[in-house]
Amino acid sequence: MDLGRLRALDAIATYGSVLAASEALHITPSAVSQQLAKLDRETGTRLLERDGRGLRLTDAGRILAGHAARVLSAVDEAESALAAYHEEVTGTITVAGFATACRGLLPPALADLTARHPQLSVRIVETNPYEAMDALTRGRADLAVADDWPEIGLVLPPGVAHTTLGHDSADLIVPSGHPLAGSPPGPLARAAGERWIASPPGTICHDWLLRVLPGVQPDFLVGEFETQQTLVAAGFGVALIPRLARASTMPGTAVVPVDPLPTRRVVIAWRKATEVRPALGAAVAALREAWARRSTFTD
Repeated sequence: MDLGRLRALDAIATYGSVLAASEALHITPSAVSQQLAKLDRETGTRLLERDGRGLRLTDAGRILAGHAARVLSAVDEAESALAAYHEEVTGTITVAGFATACRGLLPPALADLTARHPQLSVRIVETNPYEAMDALTRGRADLAVADDWPEIGLVLPPGVAHTTLGHDSADLIVPSGHPLAGSPPGPLARAAGERWIASPPGTICHDWLLRVLPGVQPDFLVGEFETQQTLVAAGFGVALIPRLARASTMPGTAVVPVDPLPTRRVVIAWRKATEVRPALGAAVAALREAWARRSTFTD
């Protein structure tokens, strides 16, 4: 059976529709449908059937899809092993990372990586850690850069390995004229009654805030930490900003020391099946170097 057709079937089983499968495979919906039709003929079996406006796998289709996933995983391992044998840093590598890493860490790391290995093509996908792990397991990303707060505990899927890149602390940021400005270190709970500016629901930073300050209901839900700081400077509320997300204290704001200091772990994760791939090792090394060179403002 043709591997391209098995990839199309695996994508349908994973994403549930021809359109979503085509986006994951970077081909047209028509091409996905053609591959599936050829696989039907190739196997002499009806693998999909109409379900309203969409398609669903038949019993035979589910059986073959299960085998296809294992076959494609074995192919990934074989390609990685061959690449390691040749010790060539080539091909394409897709990195999924959280927003702060995409802005402050990935650009210098991947610029160095592609300069050293011009035959390597790099793609970046900005996403939160939950979606990054999903992209990793589904093969939509080769490497994930994620943040992990100890109070949350990011769950790594089966078959995924990881290493800790470092730790990033966060500070309570308030308007410069705020009563807490200039105060000695204290617990974050003393700001529980403030108007909060926070990351949107579904992000790990939002989940963390609600875990450590139960009952807090942020008035402003903003994905970009720079925008959060701008709102703080305008006097709309307070925010907890990781140091990796800011190079200095924004005018109109003040840093309030928090004790104990909120700290998140930054990890790099990848599928174990591809860990011998030279491009993966080169990317991890570049990220480590970029982390070591990052602004001294961060811890």
